[in-house]
Amino acid sequence: MSSSSASSRKALSKIACNRLQKELVEWQVNPPSGFKHKVTDNLQRWVIEVNGAAGTLYTNETYQLQVDFPEHYPMEAPQVIFLQPAPLHPHIYSNGHICLDILYDSWSPAMTVGSICISILSMLSSATAKQCPEDNDRYVKNCRNGRSPKQTRWWFHDDKV
Repeated sequence: MSSSSASSRKALSKIACNRLQKELVEWQVNPPSGFKHKVTDNLQRWVIEVNGAAGTLYTNETYQLQVDFPEHYPMEAPQVIFLQPAPLHPHIYSNGHICLDILYDSWSPAMTVGSICISILSMLSSATAKQCPEDNDRYVKNCRNGRSPKQTRWWFHDDKV
């Protein structure tokens, strides 16, 4: 999300605030393995450090996820992107956008930030090659001017990576 759209987004609903505060407490008590929440005073945007799992192509590599929560979270999925530099992966575009169905069409309000992180780590861990998506250049070019990945009509066709 660009800084201009970040400042113009709507404030979180009371339900969203309560849910995020509950998730934050749970995270502090029982954080998902391989992840660290970078504490800020902004409940609506989380930055999460991701450590590549041992025995994978991403062992000893660290990346950052930015999670932006919409006004009606958890009824609406958060926007999740990798900050630069994004990992080289067949489902992660060089601009940080992630092609993962649970972030879009398959989102459920039962999901949490922790479950999103575990899904992303699983996706990274199953990669057999470090490479950009085949359509990376075209997609990134079309996303100029701060287009959100939530505005993309994703085609989820590859569940092997």
